Amino acid sequence: MISFIGTYDCKADVKGRVMIPVTLKNQMAPVINKGFVIKRSVFQPCLELYPMEEWHLLMQKMNKKNRFKKKNNDFIRRFSAGVKPVEIDGTGRLLIPKNLIAIAGITKEVVLSSAINIIEIWDKDSYEKVLDETAENFAELAEEVMGDDGDEVS
Repeated sequence: MISFIGTYDCKADVKGRVMIPVTLKNQMAPVINKGFVIKRSVFQPCLELYPMEEWHLLMQKMNKKNRFKKKNNDFIRRFSAGVKPVEIDGTGRLLIPKNLIAIAGITKEVVLSSAINIIEIWDKDSYEKVLDETAENFAELAEEVMGDDGDEVS
């Protein structure tokens, strides 16, 4: 499993191309030739860039869902809406499809943010807004998500 590190400020050109910073491109080196999948995020107004191997692992998990349950079918349809395979070109640029640029509200300033095994692609203003909104409750969230319940006495 690959693990990305860092947050990077970038610019998107008028065609939706984003130059991947060298530090991030170096981290992508083991998977760059296999391609990526880009999709809208489920929870946030951003995009997610999956290395192809990570995408296949996720699809294996989703393929185990019973497609004869309407909610599973509805989820799979919505989850995969707008999904596109993409590549990093020889000069280190990622071309973001126009429909996904619109969905994420990406203008010129872009943030590429590592999220363990994927990269989130944000419009810079949206990213800053979400960080500000979650800052106040982050300590509580960290305790809830990462706290060790084994130390509690009942």
